[in-house]
Amino acid sequence: MSRKPVTVKTESQYIVKADRELAELLGVEEGSEINNRTVRLYAGDTVFVHAKSLSPLERMPQTMRDQLMRADIPIGRILRTHNLETRRDMVELEILEGEPTFDGIPILSRTYKIVHNNHVLMWINERFPIDARWKL
Repeated sequence: MSRKPVTVKTESQYIVKADRELAELLGVEEGSEINNRTVRLYAGDTVFVHAKSLSPLERMPQTMRDQLMRADIPIGRILRTHNLETRRDMVELEILEGEPTFDGIPILSRTYKIVHNNHVLMWINERFPIDARWKL
């Protein structure tokens, strides 16, 4: 949309063991390894998206895991690289106010699951600031 290359800057990334709540959310066994990743997506010097993803590592090809864990690559680009047939199941869409994500300005928050072979490959929450940066 901005006609500038999108870059990803990882804020945090670590592996957790799925507790009951995560296991139910992602449809995996308790104790499964889950990649928990938080990033900001930039176009030029401007942050357009703050995103968190939860990904069951057991459901990914090894090369995809490696890309996700080692590099600041957008998830959409990783999926295209691996030619995985996926769908996005929308979970929630809402406007939030007073959140610290973008210094308290209102944000559009969307949560969805990326599904591959009828299993959750990723759970994603994206937050978009509602301000003038979208007047492109």
